[in-house]
Amino acid sequence: MLEVIRPLSTTGIGSLPHKNPEDACGLILKTFDIPFWPQLPNISFRESMIAQYSEGMPFININDMKQAAWVAPDGSDELERFYESCAENTKIAISEDYAMGLHTFLKMIKGRRFRILKGHVTGPLTFTLGLKDNYGRLVYFDEELREISSMLLKAKVRWQIDLLKQHSDNVIIFIDEPILSAIGSSSYLGVDSEEVLRLFKDMVSAIENAGGISGIHCCGRADWPMVINSGVRILSFDAFGYFDTLAIYHNEINDFLQRGGYLAWGIVPTSDAINSVDDKSINKLMDNHLKKLYEHIPSELVNSQILITPSCGTGSRSIEETIKVFQLIMRLKEAMM
Repeated sequence: MLEVIRPLSTTGIGSLPHKNPEDACGLILKTFDIPFWPQLPNISFRESMIAQYSEGMPFININDMKQAAWVAPDGSDELERFYESCAENTKIAISEDYAMGLHTFLKMIKGRRFRILKGHVTGPLTFTLGLKDNYGRLVYFDEELREISSMLLKAKVRWQIDLLKQHSDNVIIFIDEPILSAIGSSSYLGVDSEEVLRLFKDMVSAIENAGGISGIHCCGRADWPMVINSGVRILSFDAFGYFDTLAIYHNEINDFLQRGGYLAWGIVPTSDAINSVDDKSINKLMDNHLKKLYEHIPSELVNSQILITPSCGTGSRSIEETIKVFQLIMRLKEAMM
């Protein structure tokens, strides 16, 4: 059991709308039980989900003006050099040009220790289905580029855990996989579920072998039994809009919790709905959801393994809306204590 995680602990998903990284990190540090470093896509395209982890990818091209990233194989020896340099335990850095939020966060926590810290990585499925080559083909459908992407992301995870371990013995890494909700649609008919599971298991293993605690975040529908089968220890979901799509798998959830897994309830919306909710409505929604789970899973088991989060990142919201999201999370925790 993840005894280090206290029930009802709060944390966030990743992105914030700030252009001042000190303000973003300061808000996180004063708000959450489990602080995390912020992605800041409004500062630079390079802080967006795909580009942020693309640094070091063979043949990668970034056009900041067009806000585009793509892979353009050119016949050079980049692949060979990547294979030679990227061994099983290789670590690949994320530079300040790609993660000002991360490097500012590290400066602001210098000399401090925390019970737990959280980082994140774009998942291998979202990365390879969000990145194209110069012919417009998705990287996922090139077996070699798909595998290289997985190797790159695992190396970024190891580096990240090493850094955060300087400030906490316990480091959570969320694998962010928003594209999971689209798998099975006509756009992604060629995506094989067994391959998806393999990619997830590889990433979970990389996190755990580096001494981290693995989580997967999806802010929509997903094949939750498959996600659980990846061996992940925290399941982060949009409890505001998609609770019922998870709750139908109550047997699998029960087994997951019995094994010591945690549910991260994204109960506060980061969509336009944030403007029409308040403490009362969020508290009532959470209470109703919990009661539905209690019909199938012992309440003490559910309650002992809860994290409270936003439904997704707040990078697309205003700063004022972001503050409201964070305040609702804190007040929900107080109401549930």
